This record gives sequence, C-alpha cells and structure tokens, in this order.
Amino acid sequence: MSSEISLKHKIALSIIPRVGDINARKLVSHFGSVEAIFSEPYRNLVKIPGIGSGLARYISERSYLEAAEKEAEYVTRNNIATYFYLDNNYPFRLKQCDDSPVLFYFKGSCDLNSPKIISIVGTRNATPHGRELCEKIISGLAAGHPDLVVISGLAYGIDITAHKAALASKLKTVGVLGHGFKTIYPSVHRAAAKEILLNGGLLTDFVSDALPERNNFLKRNRIIAGIADATLVVESGIKGGALVTADMACSYNRDVFAVPGRPDDQWSAGCNSLIKNNKAALAETSEDIEYFLNWKPDKMRAAIQRTLFSELDESEMKILGLISKEGEVTIDQICRTLDIPVYKLSAQLLQMEFKGVVKCYPGNLYRVI
Repeated sequence: MSSEISLKHKIALSIIPRVGDINARKLVSHFGSVEAIFSEPYRNLVKIPGIGSGLARYISERSYLEAAEKEAEYVTRNNIATYFYLDNNYPFRLKQCDDSPVLFYFKGSCDLNSPKIISIVGTRNATPHGRELCEKIISGLAAGHPDLVVISGLAYGIDITAHKAALASKLKTVGVLGHGFKTIYPSVHRAAAKEILLNGGLLTDFVSDALPERNNFLKRNRIIAGIADATLVVESGIKGGALVTADMACSYNRDVFAVPGRPDDQWSAGCNSLIKNNKAALAETSEDIEYFLNWKPDKMRAAIQRTLFSELDESEMKILGLISKEGEVTIDQICRTLDIPVYKLSAQLLQMEFKGVVKCYPGNLYRVI
C-alpha cells in the first residue's frame, strides 16, 4: 500500500501546473520527501521563497492527487514502469541533466542504462538519400555493437527510418513519445510501435491521456538528447525539432554528429549549419561515429586494452580496478576510496584518458572505455 501511495504522490508532483522539473526537485529537497509536499497547508507553502500564492494553491488542491491516483491505477494495470529521478534505476545519463523529467513512464524490455545509446533525429520530410544514409549508418554500427540502443521520436521521416533500421539490424530501439500511452501518433506508425515494444520500448513523461500537442514534442526532445551518449542528425531544414534536440544535446555536453549535404539542399541546411558552427562533428559513415566516440569492436578493444594496461603503473591499475568494479565513479569517490590526493588523482586520470583507458563524462564521472 505504501508503494502505491508513493507512486500517487510522485505522479501528482509531475502534473502540478507551473512546477516543472527543476522546481519539483527543489520542493522535494526543501520538504525532505514527496509526500511531505502535499501534507503542508497552504499558509505554510505560501511562505516558502519562490513558491508564491498561485503555485501554493495548486499544490494544496486535492484534484491533482485524485488525478494521480487514477493514473497510478492505469500504470499498474497496464504493467507500465515508472522512473522517478531519485530511484536507483533512473537512467544515469538523464540524471546528469538538470531539466530531465522528475518522472517518466516506460513500457518495454530495454535497459535504459545500456553501455551504448545513440539518438538519431532528422526531418519529417526525409529524402530517399537521407533514409538510405540513415539505414547504412545504423547497419554499420550494429555490425560492431550489437548491444547498441537506438533512440528516436517515432515521427515521420528520419525518426521512423531509424527505428525500422534498428529493428532490421536486431538492435533495441526506444521511441520517445510526445503524448500519453493511450495514443500513438502518427497513427500510421501503430504497427511499428507494437514491434518496438517487443524489441526495445516506448517512453514518455506525459500522463496516459495527454494528446500529441506541438509543445509536447519540443519538450520530449530533452529526453531524446539527454538519455543518449550522442545525437546524430540526418537531414534537417534550417529550423525544426532536430536542431532543437541537437542544441539540447550540446547543452548537456553530449557529442553531436550531423550528416553533411549539398549547400543548395534545403533538407541539409540544418546539418551543414551545425557543422559550420562547430556544434556537430561531420559524420558520413558509422566509422566516423565510432572514431569520435572511441567505440571499438569488442575484440579490437580487448587487444588494445591489453597493450594499454601494460603501460599503467600500480596506482593507475588500482584506479582502473575501482572504476571497472563500480561501472562509473566520480573523482571524489575515487579520492575517498583509494585515499589519493585530488591534485595527484587529477593528473593520473588525465594520463589514463590520454592512454585511452578511461573517459570523463559530465558530472566528473569516469568510466572504462
């Protein structure tokens, strides 16, 4: 019963108007728990800096808890998983983004903390050439990285091409929706969505009856950008959702790639602009992406690592052992665990990066390559 109450309160927090993901985190931090937010009377809420009378009134209304209770029943009845930002299994890549959803819903069989995740986006008016390039890049990546997860938005054009190419290459793929689970938009992709559910999953931060409104798709782009190691743009006009996603990925300090096109091609103008303004690396083949992300096929990487490990000193081997054991650790955790001064550790980690053994990610997180 307590878990049901907890889920109800988590959902309620995510649907209160004007709160948003950043303020929701501040409220939980201030009160110490999600439930405590809703047990606080209006007269106390209004005194909290930054809350104000309007937001305090929304929080005090019982209607949001009632709506959340119905949503919790729907989620449970349909075996939909929920991920709250404080949960241990909340995707670590999203956890690094300040504006990631405090709560989202997922249905499928995919590990959202998979070692390799790439988002692929682009125009809804994809050309035959653009679709072919997208398919070739995904096929090439699949050959060396069968554990790769492909993220996209289930939209017309490049999005659906990426999903179908991933399925054809036996890769897991996840569609990020701009609406709730009671809707599939566009409806012509319903069959593809069913196949994606069996070979990846569908993800949304909208309640089940939310409709596919324009602003929803812009909002969901932060998930597409934040949940992946990198974002690839395949064909885009000079404006559009793909460029919004690319900008968000840049703000999260993620790698961005763009497929170049002819200067007079309107559906390559966005990609060319990203490359020209140093917002994206040029990517024509899967090998380009592998090179920039240092994704080597497993056998090749193992051979390279054996050579590199022989070059590590005793202290570096201890650091490597800790990172390998934990999966990912911050520099502070390494300092505390191994009792190494931070000035010395920073230099060692830098050397290990130069040797291609570890890589630093946003938030000073280190992982073995």
